Amino acid sequence: MSGRLVLGGAPLGQPGDVGPRLRAVMATADVLAVEDTRRLHRLAADLEVTFTGRVVTFHESVEQARLPGLMAALADGATVLLLTDAGMPSVSDPGYTLVRAAIEAGVDITSVPGPSAVTTALAVSGLPVDRFCFEGFLPRKAGERRSTFAALADERRTMVFFESPHRLADALADAAAVLGEDREAAVCRELTKTYEEIRRGGLAELAAWAAEGVKGEITLVVAGAPERVVELSGAELAAAVAAEEAAGATRKEAIRAVVTRTGLPKRTVFDAVVAAKTP
Repeated sequence: MSGRLVLGGAPLGQPGDVGPRLRAVMATADVLAVEDTRRLHRLAADLEVTFTGRVVTFHESVEQARLPGLMAALADGATVLLLTDAGMPSVSDPGYTLVRAAIEAGVDITSVPGPSAVTTALAVSGLPVDRFCFEGFLPRKAGERRSTFAALADERRTMVFFESPHRLADALADAAAVLGEDREAAVCRELTKTYEEIRRGGLAELAAWAAEGVKGEITLVVAGAPERVVELSGAELAAAVAAEEAAGATRKEAIRAVVTRTGLPKRTVFDAVVAAKTP
């Protein structure tokens, strides 16, 4: 195939965040696959871009139906630009199915990177961002939502979620019940838009605030689990390392596993192993 698939990063709310590369691709692409045609026309007007390519809708309910036509266009050598309403395609937005199909067909895939609600929320949250995980939209049902939080209770990385405004208060209350009322978090509302708001605090405090009613698009950032140090004697540490070795781990791997599980310094675990072997 000689066509090219371009994944474009659409602005979260400010057209000025779009650079000249996306303008150029919008103007020259043979096909523009977009989540919402109205947003495309509004963005093109804001950017003063005239596009001549064929426009097709590409959202969750029509992804599979649109794939054959888009793949045929790529096979004919077309440049296809994929745009979602905001942010990067495939990140909790349409795009994954098309990207996978293009990869399997040997299509050239590139991107014009742009804004992302995930990284923007992380940056302004004030929480540690050296390591993080993105969990997408939380489940709608309370039981499933609490199970999701329970599975993440020991996650050390900062966590990012998307949530709808009318479920935010319940989601924060569930998070507080499972992860702890004082676990730090940040609710990022309407990022980069006129009514942007960042609320930071403990989960219970944020749940009380959200109960008064919240509007707009929401990105929730929650601090990871605090480090937990397990108190074990030297003999118990040595026994834990020996158990890892008996299961097939090397000495180095066994010590690393015990360090991870206990939160103790590597030197403490190593010294306990040495002491246990000293007559």
